[in-house]
Amino acid sequence: MKNKKYIYLGIFIILIVVVLGSKALFNNTSSSSNETVQTEQNSKSDEIKVTFVELGSVGCIPCDKMQPIMKEIAEEYKGQVKVVFHDVRTAKGQPYIKEFGIRAIPTQVFLDKDGNEYFRHLGFLAKDKLVEVLKIQGVN
Repeated sequence: MKNKKYIYLGIFIILIVVVLGSKALFNNTSSSSNETVQTEQNSKSDEIKVTFVELGSVGCIPCDKMQPIMKEIAEEYKGQVKVVFHDVRTAKGQPYIKEFGIRAIPTQVFLDKDGNEYFRHLGFLAKDKLVEVLKIQGVN
């Protein structure tokens, strides 16, 4: 009976080490792009029709699937759409959880040119659906 306790204790300790180790791995793999933003916008801020804010985390599978879509949107709609990414699992990104009322990741928040939210989506958002949301504010 005593041997079973030690076996269970050993398994429990191994599980804790694996979970903590994987969490540390994901927290340390964040790249310089994990906190912001789109590359080089045009200097005239009045041209920006939509700010597309992605709230997620590096290492989150649906969040990672959004990264190439965000880059494509930033390139294809440069000057019309500002793309911002906040990794909410980092110290820098955590304030945005409260600011945007995040309940799950990834969350996409779309702001009009005046900074007012006009659309929100939870989970992975396919590019074609995302483009439809941008068109609501006249992005073409």
